Amino acid sequence: MVDRRQVMRFRTRAQQLDRARGTLGDTAVLDIGVQDTGPDGAGWALAARGVDVTALSGRDLVLLWTVRGAPHLYRRADLGKIAAAVEPFSDSDAGKRIYDAARPLKAAGIDNLAALDVVAAHMRALVAEPTVKGDVSGRLAGLVTEPYLRFCRPCDATHIYEMPFRLAAVRAGLELQLGTSPPVLQRITGFRKAAAAGDRFDLIRAYLRLLGPATPKHVADYLDAPVKDVKARWPEDVVEVTVDGERRSLLAADETALESADAAVTRLLGPYDLFLQAKDRATLVGEVARAKELWPVLGRPGAVLVDGELVGSWRPRKSGGKLTVAVQPWRRLSAATRRAVTAQAEHLAAYRAASLTGVDFAD
Repeated sequence: MVDRRQVMRFRTRAQQLDRARGTLGDTAVLDIGVQDTGPDGAGWALAARGVDVTALSGRDLVLLWTVRGAPHLYRRADLGKIAAAVEPFSDSDAGKRIYDAARPLKAAGIDNLAALDVVAAHMRALVAEPTVKGDVSGRLAGLVTEPYLRFCRPCDATHIYEMPFRLAAVRAGLELQLGTSPPVLQRITGFRKAAAAGDRFDLIRAYLRLLGPATPKHVADYLDAPVKDVKARWPEDVVEVTVDGERRSLLAADETALESADAAVTRLLGPYDLFLQAKDRATLVGEVARAKELWPVLGRPGAVLVDGELVGSWRPRKSGGKLTVAVQPWRRLSAATRRAVTAQAEHLAAYRAASLTGVDFAD
């Protein structure tokens, strides 16, 4: 029997949220990808794990549309293996990952993987030089046939379905330019997908290593993949543990770390930090009201992590070069914890090149 506190502390350590300094090479979350959504996205996630992000550039990092079609940051040196790791497991998996785009393709007798290859070939040809996403999408709509297209009411125009567009980009050897909004696509120099991802970058193993213990459904939900495909590729070197009455798996190599995990640290996690991407939300936050606060449909806040527990939410308020951090505690915070939260807010302000004007605790 494993209690949730052990799970939370294990993940804190596995994701290196308890370290003061680190390098890109030894930062574990880059193996699975660091989602880059919002101003406190991938860069802040790395900074929270002790990485000096001030000197990083496109020579070190690559931004790709991968898991769930979201932009994720990786080490450029790992790109070939990452491309292999994020491939759909099967045609049915590809169909699940592209959501509603799969239905018209099926009706037209077009396999999902074949459709991704068609879109990728067109995208590769269109992006001979850095090109804004909207321009690529608009030109692409004139090159593909009806099963690939949908009518968009807000734009009053016909576009290619969004998920095939995003998931085909890596197949086309395209990356997103860092720091561009709207996104700019460009060719990856010397791109070549590896024959296999290997254990380190295998997404199922990476999930278990960083967000375990977990079930096949947890991993499938994270990937937007069918549970059947995940079960078929489930690692053999796992041990079974019980968490809150549920049987879950953990890589056998991590069993001792789970049993002995401790995590005396305070961090301000960004809204899409990997720690908050775990699909067992009831383990992360036991109360329904707190879960609704942390994962609303729109406008997610960040989370306050203290000694392996989520103890509140936070939101930034930036005006010009000044930043205020508003904290909503879920319990009474000690003076020492408030000082630690304030220190993290100062770190965030420095990351944002802003001056911290204060931390507002809504007690």
